[in-house]
Amino acid sequence: MNGSAMYTAPIVLDIKLKRGPQGLGFNIVGGLDQQYVLNDSGIYVAKIKQNGAAALDGRLQEGDKILAINGHKLEHLSHSAAVDLFTSAGEDVQLRVQQRPTMAMNVPPSSRPDGDSSVSSLVILVAVLGAAAAVTVLYMRFQPQLRRHF
Repeated sequence: MNGSAMYTAPIVLDIKLKRGPQGLGFNIVGGLDQQYVLNDSGIYVAKIKQNGAAALDGRLQEGDKILAINGHKLEHLSHSAAVDLFTSAGEDVQLRVQQRPTMAMNVPPSSRPDGDSSVSSLVILVAVLGAAAAVTVLYMRFQPQLRRHF
């Protein structure tokens, strides 16, 4: 199955954060009234703030689903109700988090794409499109002369 993509099973983590000057250091999206994921009213991490408590801890990532805060499940809550739980959670906050699923490529390490491969693919695409455009222009330019010879 070389070259196939597989999704890894989601991992659930318990993360303890200490509220800092910037709060917990992340923004959330989602809720019953503002679904971030279709047919899922969960609360998700939208943005990790640089140098905030979450960024310094390093385990919480953008796209992670927050399942509970200090033991309070976040299922079936509006966005504002979830925000209220976060703001009233105190200084030491215990989060239960489901990490976003990651995609793993089933290819040998020596053939995995690196950052340059997408750039080279773009260069090839531009070159092919440019050649096609040049052929089209030449055909349009010399089409009347080609017809006379047949």
